[in-house]
Amino acid sequence: MASRPDETGGQQISRRGFLGWVSGAGIVGSFAAGALSTYVFLKPRVTYGEPNKFLIGRPEDFPSGARMAIDTRRVCIVREGNKIAAISTTCTHLGCIVAPSPVGFACPCHGSHFDVDGNVTGGPAPKALAWYKVSLTPSGELEVDKDNEIQIGSYLTV
Repeated sequence: MASRPDETGGQQISRRGFLGWVSGAGIVGSFAAGALSTYVFLKPRVTYGEPNKFLIGRPEDFPSGARMAIDTRRVCIVREGNKIAAISTTCTHLGCIVAPSPVGFACPCHGSHFDVDGNVTGGPAPKALAWYKVSLTPSGELEVDKDNEIQIGSYLTV
C-alpha cells in the first residue's frame, strides 16, 4: 500500500490503498458468508425418531398373564409365567396401532385381527405382527430392541 507522511510525522494511507483494503475485506467476507451458507444448506436437518432400543422396566413390573401395550413405543409386553416377549402393535396392513383384545389384537382402522401371538386371523393385513428381541440388562431391567426382529414365539426366560 502506498502511504505518505502526515503533518505529525506518522504514515497516512492513500485513498487507493484504503479502497484496496476495503475491497479485499469485502471479498474475504463474501467468501466466508458463501461458505457458511453452503455448509448450512448441505448439512442435513434430520430429526431422528426415538431410539429403537429402550428400557421398559423390571420383570416384576409385569405380572404373569400381563399384556401391557406401550403405545408411545408401539409394542405390547406379554408375560406368561417366567417368559416375557415384546410384540409390535403396528398393523402390517397400513401401519395403524392395533389394540390388545381378549382373543389377540384388533386393528381399529381396517378390521385386521391377530391372535395372541400376532398371527393374522382376519382382515387385510398381509403378515403377522413382528416380535422384538427382549434382553435383561446388567442392572436387571428389560430392554426391547426394535431393530432386532425375532421368530414368533421366542420368549426371554427371566
